[in-house]
Amino acid sequence: MSKKGKSNTTSQNNSPLVYSTNPDYMLPKEEASTISLAPAEQPLRIILETKHRAGKTVTIVYGFEGSLDAMNELSRALKNHCGTGGSVKDGEIIIQGDHRQKIFQYLKQKGYQKARL
Repeated sequence: MSKKGKSNTTSQNNSPLVYSTNPDYMLPKEEASTISLAPAEQPLRIILETKHRAGKTVTIVYGFEGSLDAMNELSRALKNHCGTGGSVKDGEIIIQGDHRQKIFQYLKQKGYQKARL
């Protein structure tokens, strides 16, 4: 069954509320994390993973607390530093290949003192 013809007219995709008889009811607004911690306070972890990637090795940086724009900016800097591709998914920065030491040294140089391998 295709999703063709189905349109989502509400802005809340994950709301369990279907209908309310209360005319004054307002859906609660989600607050996005727009405040980024200082680099020295970011508890970043660097791991190597090959699961579910057809045997390909990727380096994952997770634990970043802040806005999506700040995460994309850090991801772009790491990809340029390593000279490889990558992406940001589910709050994780994914860098193609085994670049744990390069990423660790780069993060320490940029002031991310709580970064760990």
